[in-house]
Amino acid sequence: MGTFVFKNNTIESLFGNEGYTYSGYEDISYVDESADQYLWFYQVPIKFDRASLAKEVAGYWDEFMLCYNRIAESKTVIAFTLTDLFSFKLVDNDFDVEEHVKEFNSKLIALSREKRNLKVVDPMEFFAHYDKNSWVNWRFYFISQMAIDPKFAGQFRAWFQKKIVSIALKRKKCLVLDLDNTLWSGVLGEDGVTGITISGDYPGKAFHYFQEAIKALKDNGVILTICSKNNPEDVEQVWMDNPYMVLKKEDFSAVRINWQDKATNIRELSEELNIGTDSMVFIDDNPTERELIKQMLPEVAVPEFPKQPYDLIPFIKQVADDYFRIYTLTDEDKKKTEQYKANAQRKQEEKKFINMEDYLASLQIEIDIEKCNEFNLARIAQMSQKTNQFNLTTHRYTDSDIEKKVQNGGWVYCISVRDKFGDNGITGEIIIAKDGNKALIDTLLLSCRILGKGIEEAFIKTILGLLKEQGVEMLEADYFPTLKNAQVKDFYERMGFDLDNEDAVGNKHYNLNLSLQDLKVKEYYKIIVKYLRL
Repeated sequence: MGTFVFKNNTIESLFGNEGYTYSGYEDISYVDESADQYLWFYQVPIKFDRASLAKEVAGYWDEFMLCYNRIAESKTVIAFTLTDLFSFKLVDNDFDVEEHVKEFNSKLIALSREKRNLKVVDPMEFFAHYDKNSWVNWRFYFISQMAIDPKFAGQFRAWFQKKIVSIALKRKKCLVLDLDNTLWSGVLGEDGVTGITISGDYPGKAFHYFQEAIKALKDNGVILTICSKNNPEDVEQVWMDNPYMVLKKEDFSAVRINWQDKATNIRELSEELNIGTDSMVFIDDNPTERELIKQMLPEVAVPEFPKQPYDLIPFIKQVADDYFRIYTLTDEDKKKTEQYKANAQRKQEEKKFINMEDYLASLQIEIDIEKCNEFNLARIAQMSQKTNQFNLTTHRYTDSDIEKKVQNGGWVYCISVRDKFGDNGITGEIIIAKDGNKALIDTLLLSCRILGKGIEEAFIKTILGLLKEQGVEMLEADYFPTLKNAQVKDFYERMGFDLDNEDAVGNKHYNLNLSLQDLKVKEYYKIIVKYLRL
């Protein structure tokens, strides 16, 4: 179990021994089939004969493929690109080694786009921060063939752990931004709309770049909000009249521009967006405000703001690396701003109705139910990793895990939800294991964006009806409590399931006789079953 590592050097100090086992040097004769995942970590060997070195490096792709093809597609393979740690080069136009390194890396990247279980990591992202002359510690190399200096072990493990988090599709959701001396230079209330600086010469140019970087975060699925002590009218005027503002009003999913304390404002933003405060990152130039959030909302990430504007770009890069990096970006990620703004419109619409049924009917809700396929698989895996509140079992699955369940006969379906205000995209999933006329719900989850509209009931009843049509008579299900999913602790009871047993920590097991259930869905839900074959 754990991770099996293919290596051509001594690298144990970089990863440790807990959870890791290692091949011999360049030993591809054995693949540990019991491993949960695999890691390929080769560097260019230290050799002085460039011709023989080029020949050796040229053979690495075949070696990698021999190993990769022996690994089950349901298991994750993390492959590092080739890195030349120490180049002994005497002829300037001798690029044979470099070309083979480039060829290997290009093939690796191309293959990763075809194979969902293959993830590529570039070690140069780590080593670029350090002087190249310090990468190799010759004492350790001669003693134990350890090319990479073990002094990097701690930093490398921390960096690689971030990569693991990225591959697992986990990241923060929301960036909460101050305005004065944060998105622009100056104080709006004192300097006026024309007195704040966003572009031109320094320091304005630094803030302009800063906004461009934040806009890139938004375009890649990060929710942007504002939490600022200002007059709302003044900020509106900046949005309307300042031509240098990169971030426009429409880039923000929610705003709190008032004189209320920022802890209260952030709580309100969290409630409005229906996300946890632990998924938020707060950026503010004022150390007093940062300290308030650290004390009042310790679960909110609060990075230290730079003292000088010229440090804004390395600062936002670090924020992105620490909190918002993700290995794969889905279409739903790119639409986050529009989806959360549409949710705000729905809440305003709800206030117009006294009767909930009339409100739901007015939304014109359409629900697509679709079988897992190559286009939605990444999103299904991502939701299992990120969804906490409406998640009955909180099983975390990778792309490969989902593929394995499908290959083993599991039923994996997702839902897409849209209404008159917009398309929420893929926002729910169910995974079912079937055994004859019995079945078990392995996973049932929905995004918090679509809760409160009865969609969960319509979804589960439709699925139950399809199971019943396929001859399933008895259905089992579990609820495993976490710190965040208390709201669904009685969901199965509300859906008519019988509680079979409950242990001391609150784990519940249910069963349901499908033949006895009324599976009629409210008529104002338009449900479309797409490409579904049970």
